[in-house]
Amino acid sequence: MSLTLDDFDYPLPPELIAQAPLPERCGSRLLVVEGEELDDRRFTDLPDLVRPGDLLVFNDTRVIHARLYGEKETGGRVEVLIERAIGPHEALAQVRASKSPRTGARLRLADAFDVTVLGRVGEFFHLRFPDSDELLDLLERHGKLPLPPYIERAADTHDESRYQTVYAREPGSVAAPTAGLHFDQWMLAELAKKGVRGAWLTLHVGAGTFQPVRVNDLGEHRMHRERFVIPRETVEAIAATRAAGGRVIAVGTTSLRALEGAAQDGALDAGAGETELFILPGYHFRVVDALITNFHLPKSTLLMLVSAFAGIETTRRAYAHAVAHSYRFFSYGDAMFVTHRHDAI
Repeated sequence: MSLTLDDFDYPLPPELIAQAPLPERCGSRLLVVEGEELDDRRFTDLPDLVRPGDLLVFNDTRVIHARLYGEKETGGRVEVLIERAIGPHEALAQVRASKSPRTGARLRLADAFDVTVLGRVGEFFHLRFPDSDELLDLLERHGKLPLPPYIERAADTHDESRYQTVYAREPGSVAAPTAGLHFDQWMLAELAKKGVRGAWLTLHVGAGTFQPVRVNDLGEHRMHRERFVIPRETVEAIAATRAAGGRVIAVGTTSLRALEGAAQDGALDAGAGETELFILPGYHFRVVDALITNFHLPKSTLLMLVSAFAGIETTRRAYAHAVAHSYRFFSYGDAMFVTHRHDAI
């Protein structure tokens, strides 16, 4: 199938981009997409949509304080957004400045410490942080929570809790796995009472998730790499769910990418790895039967993933329906419950 970037565009009124979370985590709307059918529900209806014996797979990554402000040796201002840590004292990062820093340059960040530019890795800068502190500790003390670029305000104290899932525990992401933001402790308890099990994995979301696709021929696009860890217990839970006839439901595209990325050689294996899996319509899903996800940006790789899962035309109708019915979009927006169509194209 020959696909171009324009195949995944749609008109979105700016006022539908959610700029803040709702008062209650599970107070959002939920568009159910099953086959050709669309159903307007509330997220609190989720326990009615799942079945005893289903398995929800959650991403337990935690968002770090990945945004730093500072200046170059020349006095010019810089903004640094960590893409990912690559050791206790090094990271890949986006660096915004009037003129890009050269290899060997030093940047003074948060008026507290210096970093050295070691070079470039693709579109990112390779930075060396001081040996005196662990990188994540420095970020926690001096960095800022990095809200997505389409949220047109700075992060505040409310975001410190609401831009994290209630089960976040493994620090490393620079963006939240946003489908998980709808879950609170009440919802988790209701699902458990229904006989739905939970399993965990970790995929650290990088800043590359917000990078636009810059080629019209999607066959030329290369995904950013993301690290994941899938515990042995999760692999065993998935196998037991399959054997009992239950469904594997990914909470978010990050959980789906980790599971499908780990199963590229056939069997799903436990352990750590990296994925640059680019899921387009025509992809054969090996692990996931249903997906809970937010609404994604036009022309984004995440919209392409959902289109592969539900079908291009079904996804187009779902998004047109969501726009027409004023659903809230993106990280702090509403959600979808999507059942995989095996005949999706």
